[in-house]
Amino acid sequence: MRDVLLKTVAGFERGDLTAVEGLWAHGDEVTVFENGRANYGWTDFREHHLKPELAHVSNLRYELSDIKTSVSGTTAWATFKFSMRSQSEAGTRERNGVGTAVLEKRVDGWKIVHWHSSSPRTAAPPASTAKPQ
Repeated sequence: MRDVLLKTVAGFERGDLTAVEGLWAHGDEVTVFENGRANYGWTDFREHHLKPELAHVSNLRYELSDIKTSVSGTTAWATFKFSMRSQSEAGTRERNGVGTAVLEKRVDGWKIVHWHSSSPRTAAPPASTAKPQ
């Protein structure tokens, strides 16, 4: 199961949608929650999140650490920490955070059915203490 997570982020890094597709379930049961947004179903995630994001970034580095896994029958879950860095027209983006993945054991192996990652909000700049003139 840990291998599925590591192969997923390696596929993200390479922009290899075919590799990622082989590691995820493809039905309406798939849910992805990232940055306060939700995707429901594999098609929604692939078309409205994954494809545009992979097309938009370059030099993606995505690393998982502190992966902890649990299995109960045909369901497994993992928690992890992540660090991600990418470049786009807007500049370099770096995120560090935590995540959870839920997998189901299928005929063809473990498949991701849920992915949730979050990172701390960027702090707003402090309010100006200068007095108006």
